[in-house]
Amino acid sequence: MYPPHLVAPMKDDLLSVGFEDLSTAEKVDEAMDNAEGTMLVVVNSVCGCAAGAARPGVKAALNLSGIKPDKLVTVFAGVDFEATARMREYLLPYPPSSPAIGIFKDGELVHFIERHHIEGRSAQMIAQHLEMAFEEFCEKA
Repeated sequence: MYPPHLVAPMKDDLLSVGFEDLSTAEKVDEAMDNAEGTMLVVVNSVCGCAAGAARPGVKAALNLSGIKPDKLVTVFAGVDFEATARMREYLLPYPPSSPAIGIFKDGELVHFIERHHIEGRSAQMIAQHLEMAFEEFCEKA
């Protein structure tokens, strides 16, 4: 497990833009039980591609897109073990991947970006990908 002081800034990176931290399996189940509309899920991580592409790309997409998911939630792989394991059950059939980004619509996984689609790509590319996914799956406000 990573020390809390080490991961706090990485968690805060998403929490500061409105993400809810699902730190327990119970919180994950509660979020999924109440998953009406669209929900963006970020499986956060300490790795470089999370810091350099995933988190900045997610934040840019949310900032730039006129269409956004109704709810923003995150689990932290390597920190919140039970929460991450439970979220990964909802992300099946995709294998465990972190970082990763999913979009649920009315409780159904409709879009998923695995780590290998994040690695080697810029934050701008991730943002553009997410903006297109928001347009496809999220309702206009």
